Amino acid sequence: MSSSTSSPPWDYIAKLVCIGDSGCGKSSLTIRLCEGRFSPQHDVTIGVEFGSRIVPVGPPHSKTLGTSSAANGDGGLPDPPKSDAQQKHMKLSLWDTAGQETYKSVTRSYFRGASGALLVFDITRKQTFAHVTDWLNDLRQIAEPDIVVILVGNKADLAQGEENKREVTVAEAEEWASNNGVLQYVETSAKSGEGVELAFMKVAERIFDNINAGKYDLNDRRSGVKGPTPGMGGRNQVKLGDQNKGSGGCC
Repeated sequence: MSSSTSSPPWDYIAKLVCIGDSGCGKSSLTIRLCEGRFSPQHDVTIGVEFGSRIVPVGPPHSKTLGTSSAANGDGGLPDPPKSDAQQKHMKLSLWDTAGQETYKSVTRSYFRGASGALLVFDITRKQTFAHVTDWLNDLRQIAEPDIVVILVGNKADLAQGEENKREVTVAEAEEWASNNGVLQYVETSAKSGEGVELAFMKVAERIFDNINAGKYDLNDRRSGVKGPTPGMGGRNQVKLGDQNKGSGGCC
C-alpha cells in the first residue's frame, strides 16, 4: 500500500509541555513515557527537547482508567468493556523544557500553542514545590486559556522506607492543585515508572473531552490540537517532521 493512501495511526495530535525547576526529573519522565526506560544520568536540558508517544483516548480504553485492580478479584486489570466505538488515538507531542532561569526566555516561547502541561516538582525538595506557582503564572500568561494542567510530584521512589526523603505531603500538593484550578495531583517515579503513564493519560483524556466539547479549532495551530485534515476523510495526515520546531506552534 502506498503512503498516499495509508492513514497515520493517530486521530489527533496534542502539544504538551513539561515545566518546572531544573533537576525535578522532567526529562526522565519524558524518556520513561516515550522510550520505556530510566536514564540515571541525563544532561541538563538546554532550551527544549522533544519526544512523542501515541496513546488511546476515549472509550473503550478510558473506561478502565482509575479502575482498582482488585475490582475483578484476581489482582489483574479488568477487561475493557465491550464497545462498538472505534478506539481513538492521540499523538502526544512532548516538549521537555529547561528549568534553569537562564533559559526561561527561550522556554516560555514554547508555551504558545500547547494544549496540555505537566507542572513538575521534586517531592524531596520543598523549594521546587514553592516555585510551581511562578511556573503556573508564566504558563497562563502565554498559553491558551483552555490549557489542561496537571501537578506532578516526581521522585516518589525516594519517599519510601526508612530513608523517606519526602518534604512535600500529598495533602499539601492536592490542596494547591485544588486552589489553583489544576486538573489534579499525581505522584510519579521516573525511576520505577510509577504513575508516569497515569499523569500523561489524565491530561490526554481531558484534552479529548475538550475536543468533543468543541473547545478547540482543530484547524488553528494555536489551539494546541490538530485533528483530521478537511477533505481527507481519514486520520490526520500532518507529520511532526514537517513542523518548524522553532515556531512555538502546535506539535
